[in-house]
Amino acid sequence: MWILAFGRATPHRVVEQAKRGRRMGTPYTPAARFRRTQAERVDQVLSWQRTDQAFFAAGACHVLAWVAAEQYAAAGFGITGLRQHFEPYVSHVIISNGRWAFDHDGWTPLPELLRATAEYEPEPSWELLPITSTLQDFCAAQHHRLPEQYAHDPLPRARRYLKQRPRPPEAV
Repeated sequence: MWILAFGRATPHRVVEQAKRGRRMGTPYTPAARFRRTQAERVDQVLSWQRTDQAFFAAGACHVLAWVAAEQYAAAGFGITGLRQHFEPYVSHVIISNGRWAFDHDGWTPLPELLRATAEYEPEPSWELLPITSTLQDFCAAQHHRLPEQYAHDPLPRARRYLKQRPRPPEAV
């Protein structure tokens, strides 16, 4: 198992790579900007009614990651969790090949995703954890919802969302 720490100790080189920009110059929006309210945490219908981006940023990122990993595993993308140091559970799940990442905000160079996340929530620092378990085992271990625990089945919604965001040619 490998762990890559980022945040205050992010190497200058990684920050400089991230400054070169994201596809079409659009900055990455950290998942934490879409945190669910207490009402959305309790009411799955209310949570379901959020925009796709908000839904897959906070509350169903792991579902989107498993759907994306199914499609892009052959291209070298694996499931990765982001966890703040000293926290027992991951708070966001993406797919990555070590250079690029996919999540609620589409395709982003991994250094930019890490930089933006660390800037939005700098303390404590963050770490990346490879996830190799099944979705069911991940949900049990990390206290995340299984697909059948949502108001509706999130898998078709995740497949539609992924289809709307094809992998750019440079994301290899």
